[in-house]
Amino acid sequence: MPPAHRRLEPRRKPRQVRAELTRERILTAAAHVFAEHGYAAGTTNRIAERARISIGSLYQYFPNKDAILAELLIQHIDRGTWTEAADLDLSPGTLEATVRALIRDAIDNHSDDPQLLRVMIEEAPVSQELIDTIDRHTKLRTAQVRDVVARHPDSRVGDPDVAADIILFTVEMNTHKFMAAPRTVPVETFENELVAMVTRYLRGDQTP
Repeated sequence: MPPAHRRLEPRRKPRQVRAELTRERILTAAAHVFAEHGYAAGTTNRIAERARISIGSLYQYFPNKDAILAELLIQHIDRGTWTEAADLDLSPGTLEATVRALIRDAIDNHSDDPQLLRVMIEEAPVSQELIDTIDRHTKLRTAQVRDVVARHPDSRVGDPDVAADIILFTVEMNTHKFMAAPRTVPVETFENELVAMVTRYLRGDQTP
């Protein structure tokens, strides 16, 4: 493993409840510090002070703030939840409602503090664990979306596999960008426009 990746590895994987609680306290404190002060000013000293532990104790768990931010992003990805195809109404005439449920999942998964989301998107270093986490979730979510696209009777796309890739990329990238930006447009407006766009694509509509 390259040195850059080792630099981002947590130093200590807790095995006891007390150690796990300390680790989570560090991550919670870091989330507040990064959101309030930004990444540059979000020092490990500030994080340790917010977590009410010594800086030496912090370094027992994480080698630097890069590793802490990388872990926060991994947690953010792992905590995302998605509606399964089995829980959706895939009967004729429900395509728009189905699309809305999928997009609402993405919005809900990014509804935390926008300042922290912005820091994670713009500043988080790429660790091997982060790459593996993104790859794992992308494969899982693509399969879920493909299942919906292939099974819904109102879907008119030619290739469900390609369609699932396009939809997932479009929804995730736009939701990331919108939810992390200073809010100038209501979330409902963003949701409605994205739902309309994806629904028209799946129906094969030729006119707006």
